[in-house]
Amino acid sequence: MSSFKRLLLYKNPMAQIEVKNLSKNFRVFDRREGVRGAFIDLFNRKYRTVEAVKEVSFSIEPGERVGYLGPNGAGKSTTLKMLTGILVPSGGTVEVGGLDPHIDREKSLRRIGAIFGQRSQLWWDLAAIESFRLLASIYGLSQDQLRDRMEEFEPVLKLSDFLRIPVRKLSLGQKMRCELAASMLHSPGVVFLDEPTIGLDLVAKENIRSFLLEENKNRGTTLILTTHDLSDIEELCERVIVIDHGKLLYDGSLEALKEQVGGGGSLVFKGLSASQKETEETGDEASNKLQILEEICQDLPLSWAEDQDAFRATFIRGKVKRAELIRRVLNRFEVLDISFEEASIEDVIRKIYDDGIGRSW
Repeated sequence: MSSFKRLLLYKNPMAQIEVKNLSKNFRVFDRREGVRGAFIDLFNRKYRTVEAVKEVSFSIEPGERVGYLGPNGAGKSTTLKMLTGILVPSGGTVEVGGLDPHIDREKSLRRIGAIFGQRSQLWWDLAAIESFRLLASIYGLSQDQLRDRMEEFEPVLKLSDFLRIPVRKLSLGQKMRCELAASMLHSPGVVFLDEPTIGLDLVAKENIRSFLLEENKNRGTTLILTTHDLSDIEELCERVIVIDHGKLLYDGSLEALKEQVGGGGSLVFKGLSASQKETEETGDEASNKLQILEEICQDLPLSWAEDQDAFRATFIRGKVKRAELIRRVLNRFEVLDISFEEASIEDVIRKIYDDGIGRSW
């Protein structure tokens, strides 16, 4: 943690976000099928209750970068909407910066920023700079303060080239950079980001990630990110909260999550050739390297795969000692290069959902 964040936490020990037993239920109309069903629905409607969020609790300190993960329908966006005051909880409590975002909505909105997918907060037919001026007026910023903020944004977001172009004529990447600037214009203490890089190319994604990291580093801005692009999580977030079917499954560091789920990795051996000892004993180069590797490691819980001139051994963390695996391979082969690759967050999250691991925690 940076010295800036430690100072911030020391000065303000109160959590930036405090959520206790947060729940949200929706009353959903069950529509009957066919003409006859539609006629019956006119006089006798059936409803059911959907529990979108079920007694979720967590606390987030100032300056943290948190990924809020879950499959479609898990309750991620519903949670963020309660944290921003858009939705009223059915149960539990939520505080953002010491305020209830629904009861103290006006004060709360001046302290937070939010981006929800492709829902724009810019005026479609106005130039981007005019939208910023309107937002500055809403947030009570002076022209000098607006100019200073725009100068701070320029090195990373590079807005100057299209500030005077109507928003409707901007590319998706340009619009998203403007959306980020609009959300950060009033220097909020916490920013909620729902799919901020959806549909963007690699360069645009990298610009947005760099900007968010700069704001977090320089101003201690708390970032809450929900996304299906898990590379955003690996690049931006120190901590992850995993939710499924409205229930919290995990809250902690990404590294600890990999260990808890059994996320492992792969040892990659490149440039394998029969060792001098092996050649002397057999009089021939090893003809089927993959078969030999499988035979010498048949008692280890791992799997081998061949990829051009490389052989990859994949295993679960803690189940296989890397030193032992390397020793066995080097006893039979000469190797040009050995590298270790950690399991990706995609693999870990997929394992949680596919295997139902979280339900047993």
